[in-house]
Amino acid sequence: MRWLLIDKFIEIQKGKYAKAIKNITLGEDHLHDHFPTFPIMPNSLIIESLAQTAGVLAGYSKDFKQNVILSKINKAIFYRMALPGDQLILEARMVDLRDEGAWLETTATVDGEILAEASLMFVHWQGELPSGKRLVNFVFNERFMSFFRSNLAQLSAEEKKK
Repeated sequence: MRWLLIDKFIEIQKGKYAKAIKNITLGEDHLHDHFPTFPIMPNSLIIESLAQTAGVLAGYSKDFKQNVILSKINKAIFYRMALPGDQLILEARMVDLRDEGAWLETTATVDGEILAEASLMFVHWQGELPSGKRLVNFVFNERFMSFFRSNLAQLSAEEKKK
């Protein structure tokens, strides 16, 4: 992933469910242009945050052995705007997981109030070229894996405290 729009995973269960946090701050460049006198997080970036949460769940469910690429947004509904200071709670639920891809239902909430929901489809791509040469996993690169491993370690430590 080139841009990570997730700050932290707070729960993840292989093949089932993921929950993550995205804090919206005025330190984000896109807020200064969209809109200059009334900054909001663009809906496209809310979708991207949901897609990253869902895509990570799909990848984790297959042990990150394949690239996971968003292929279709079946529906996307926005109920309110996301403003600086909001903390988005991003949730993804696995509907169907197959070798060739995954279908997930996602929601974003702020303070318990639904902000957006989307139904997303992903393809799992091995990264093979017509020549048979295999590409590296460009979605779940080392930078992302470092972030994810630290989140898993933190989740594991919190589970042991309970």
